[in-house]
Amino acid sequence: MAVIDAHQHVWDLSRSPYAWLTSAPDSLNRTIDFDAVVPELRAAGIDATVLVQADDDAGDTAHMLEVAAAHPEVVGVVAYAPLHEPANAARRLESLRQDPLVVGIRNLVHDRPDPDWLLRPDVDESLGLLEEADVPFDLVGVLPRHLEIIPILSERHPRLRMVVDHLNKPPIGLSEREPWWSLIAAAADNPLVSAKVSGLYSATADGGAWTVDQVRPFVERAIELFGADRLMYGGDWPVSVPNGGYQRVWSGLSQILADVDADARRAILGTTAQSFYGIAQARVDAAVAQRITTSGETPPTLR
Repeated sequence: MAVIDAHQHVWDLSRSPYAWLTSAPDSLNRTIDFDAVVPELRAAGIDATVLVQADDDAGDTAHMLEVAAAHPEVVGVVAYAPLHEPANAARRLESLRQDPLVVGIRNLVHDRPDPDWLLRPDVDESLGLLEEADVPFDLVGVLPRHLEIIPILSERHPRLRMVVDHLNKPPIGLSEREPWWSLIAAAADNPLVSAKVSGLYSATADGGAWTVDQVRPFVERAIELFGADRLMYGGDWPVSVPNGGYQRVWSGLSQILADVDADARRAILGTTAQSFYGIAQARVDAAVAQRITTSGETPPTLR
């Protein structure tokens, strides 16, 4: 099987504003290209990645598509469309769907001042467009309210496929698991909602202070609620850099997933992402061939 990292970023400060980076650590507030992560992917035995939008701007999407076209390891791109502008979103979606590399849409919902932004009539209309086109929506949330909204969206758009990025940032390292513990269960009630085991850092002031034992109960909760066939691994590079780095994140999740059966590992590490995003087998095969060609061997992983 192929191991797919379903959540990875690149960005070029000359191509898009990336306003959120102005308050980010210096390790992130700079142009970061795909070549920088290749050694990390090789060391972990990752075959393929999905690039995910990092700015609510067409320039970021254009950059990701150029990177994807130049690197066989990239098997999909989660792009940006202006969901708050339904007419523009419709035109943008029609254009993006012409490129087989585009596998989903995301907006930086967690950066919006209004936690109910996804419930606005204009945004709701655009989510209906995604539903009709069967284009998955990556929901990046950080607040309990973001999780509360998922059952509402599920009722409004019963055919909309959604994936909860980073498990909506569970309270890792904190003493209280609620309300996340209950709200993630309500979100998982919809069989068309999946989630990413990604970006699981400490919720304390030091994001890199997490331990495997602190992360484990939240991953186990996700497996209990979603099942492996609705969970996918994401390395969250380069956001992972100031939070422990790619290899530490990969090693930590590998230790946790070592306790689940082989079929579940295969799903979380690859087949769920391929199925959810509709990634063509030929593209995955090309990514595997690229890794074998450049590494000369198949690294030992949780295959």
